[in-house]
Order: sequence, then structure tokens, then C-alpha cells
Amino acid sequence: MKLQINRDHFSSALQLVSSVVGTRKTMPILQNVLLEAKGESLHLTTTNLDLGIRCAVKANVESEGTVTLPVKDLARIVRELADIEVNLDTSGGTKATITTRGSVFNVLGMDSKEFPPLPELTESSEFAISRTKLSSMLKSISYAQSINEERYMLKGVFFQLSESELSLVATDGRRLAVTSENSSDFDGLNGEFILPSMTVAELEKLPKIGDRIGVAFTDRQAAFHMQVSGDQEENLGYVDSIQLVSKVVEGKYPNFKQVIPKDDFNEAIIERELMQECVHRAALVSEEKVTLRIKPGEMEITGQSVMGDACESMNIDYDGQSSIVSFNPRFILDPLKSLSLDKIAFEFRDDMSPGVFKVNPSKDEKVNFLCVVMPIRTD
Repeated sequence: MKLQINRDHFSSALQLVSSVVGTRKTMPILQNVLLEAKGESLHLTTTNLDLGIRCAVKANVESEGTVTLPVKDLARIVRELADIEVNLDTSGGTKATITTRGSVFNVLGMDSKEFPPLPELTESSEFAISRTKLSSMLKSISYAQSINEERYMLKGVFFQLSESELSLVATDGRRLAVTSENSSDFDGLNGEFILPSMTVAELEKLPKIGDRIGVAFTDRQAAFHMQVSGDQEENLGYVDSIQLVSKVVEGKYPNFKQVIPKDDFNEAIIERELMQECVHRAALVSEEKVTLRIKPGEMEITGQSVMGDACESMNIDYDGQSSIVSFNPRFILDPLKSLSLDKIAFEFRDDMSPGVFKVNPSKDEKVNFLCVVMPIRTD
């Protein structure tokens, strides 16, 4: 294998795939990236056997070939090279020589025949969605995924397709975030899967170089395919497509609809950024609990601890009865940070009932959102 490649393009692709590596000492090749030079591009693949990623960048290929090299070491070397043009030569072996003006690196690799191939899905259900839409939906709920190893079914995002609606759900038992979209793209599709948190993180990091993402899933795996579009220079040299293939979390996701309050709650319309700022400042003296005193036209947000106390006040659109409710400030801040709308609805009742943040769909916006936050008893 022999080729020339732009340093920045190479570095960007290595950075994209370097987080998907294996840690099994019995399979050291999983810490390598598979490099395949063919046509006018260099293809890069990494996997940890639970998740795999593949991308391609433009290259001037003089002779085709394959090799696997330690991905983190290679990424560090390429990032520090002084010249923009990088030469890569394996000369038919597993040792790669990387040269630029005045620099020569010899990196020992492993035989590419030992690298496990990415699985191919058969008899899968498929749909497509806007990249920006999927990214926005994941951002609005992914913070609510569980980090508890014992509750493995909650360590991911639940995808559910039903009646032309795609719903994404995340919960850790103390809060629940749900977002959904109705679209003709989902007509006739029914199915569900739990996408592991690591795969969710990789999806959120995908570069903005494609318009739509194709999704295929079975009861064991899910695959995401984004075709690269636009000018190569704007796309950091990426060509063809970026693919993610992931195992799904086995097991049945709990019935999240049971957690959503069905009783009548009070509703206030709040300025999202203003409430975020007020809660953040109140939490400076109380990281465990902030108390909301809600009355017609006004919300007081207080924090109190051994350090002292703080009180913030903001105007709200509300004309109901006065109430006092308390929550973990982080559980309030996470949904406020994840949304982009100026105003959202906040539903509440008393200090024994959950709080609910809602974004209701309007005529020109098909996505809706809600986040249920469990309360803290107000002393």
C-alpha cells in the first residue's frame, strides 16, 4: 500500500474512529484501525465487537493494499506532523512508514486478515431521517440515560416506531425524557430497539457532512449510514459514507408511558434560558436541591445549604394557585440546556408530584418533547 493524503483530512478521520476500540487483552488487534487503500480513497474501520465504525477520506493511492495500525498512536503522530502532505507506505508488510518533509515514522502494525469484519444486517427494518433532526432528538434526551450497570436495559436510548411516529426515550429511574416525531417516512413501520449509550455518543459526534441518515435494525443489531454530500474540502476530505454498526441492548424496555402523569397539573409558560440561568445561580450554594415557589406571574428559585442561601426571581406566564416544589437542580438544568426554543411549558402540582417540562408541537414543528423529573420533599 502506498498513498499520499492530506494531514488534516487523515487526522479528522482518525479522531472520528479512535474512540471505538476494544480493550480485550486477548484481541490486541481491536486497538488497531484497519486501513484500506483503494480507488481514490483511504477507508478506516475500527470495532470493539459491540460497535464498529467505518469512514473514508480522499487520498492519492499509488498502490492499493490493507494494514492495521494502533489507532491512538497513529492519530497522535499524524496530528503532530509539520507538513500538510503525508506519505504512507507499507511495502507489502505490516510495518507502515509515514513521511513528511523532514519527518519519518515507522509504525508496527498487524496483519489485516486478523481484523474482524463489521457485521452485515439481513432481514432488517429500515427508515431514513434527517441528520439534524436525529441529532436534535438525541441531544434533547440522552442526558437521562442510566449509568447504573445493574440496570443495563436503561443504559441507552429506546427507539420505538409505531403508527408513523418515531419516539426516542431515555430514563434513569429518577427522570424520564421523551421526544417524538410524526412523519410519512415512518409509514407502515413498527418495531423497537434499545441503542447502547456508547453508540448514542458516537451518533451525536458525527460530523455535519450529510443530510440524511439511513437506519436499519433487527432484534440484535442496528446500523446507521450517512452518505457524504457537498464539497470535499468543506467535508474535511470525507467521501462515500460513514457507517456505524452496533449491537442493541437485549431485554424489554419498561413501559415508559406509565411514568407520564395523567392527572391535571398546573401549567406555567417559562422563558427557558432565563430559568436555566436562575436555577444555575441558585445551585451555586445548593447542588442537591432547589425550591421553586410559584405564584401568579412570578417564580422564586431558592437554594440553601450550610454555605448560605440564594434567591432568584423571574416573571412567568401563570395565573393559578401558589405552589412550592423542590427538585435536584441538575435534573432541571439538563432538559433546559438541551432545548433551543425560547419558551416551554412547565407543569407541576405539589411537593409529592413530579415536574414536567413540555414542548408541544405547533403547525410548523412536528417534534414534541417532555421530561418528567421526580420531586424532592420540601422541608
